[in-house]
Amino acid sequence: MKGAIFDIDGTLLDSMSMWDHAGEWYLARLGIKAEPGLGRRLLPMSMEQAAGYMREQYCLTQTEAEIVSGVEETVSRYYREEVLPKAGVPEFLTQLGKHGFVMAAATSSSRKEVEAALSRCGLKAFFRQIFTCAEVGAGKDRPDIYYEALSCLETEKTRTWVFEDALHAAVTAKHAGFAVAGVYDEASGMDQEALKKISDYYLKDFKDFPAFYRIASGAGE
Repeated sequence: MKGAIFDIDGTLLDSMSMWDHAGEWYLARLGIKAEPGLGRRLLPMSMEQAAGYMREQYCLTQTEAEIVSGVEETVSRYYREEVLPKAGVPEFLTQLGKHGFVMAAATSSSRKEVEAALSRCGLKAFFRQIFTCAEVGAGKDRPDIYYEALSCLETEKTRTWVFEDALHAAVTAKHAGFAVAGVYDEASGMDQEALKKISDYYLKDFKDFPAFYRIASGAGE
């Protein structure tokens, strides 16, 4: 192992639950108590569809565009002020750095929010560069973002690990020829067995660096 490419949400940051609560938090700011399970109801919807649902369900006077903007600000504030790294992440990244590995980040979220969160949590300096799907022009159903990060790291693909909590992203990286470290996240709990099967190494959490390093360095083979 010489390089590492990290997903951010659900991998490094404990942020996936935010999407279950963004609508609820927005309504709370308006003094409105959300129905139980609102997050699960909104999850399959686009932002515009979710705004339409909330406007009708809660008799909001705001336009759908204003609701979308309000939810986006709620999400942005969460990244800027509240989200935290998952357990063991700072120590894990520190150990990789001490062993001379170069790192980049690859995210489906917006640059503004993730950079704010990584800076506040003291993680941004670990990464040579942060890549976003929006800027690359492709989602993680395609390997473009991993190739962009690989070019930045200047490491061999076969010696570069991709860390992902999402099954579809792990599958993309694996099929592209990267070593994959699957990372547990509660939000994708139903996919864990499939994620374990596709991964070269599976991390329940980031606390056991020595075990991962033995595999990544070849010492455990």
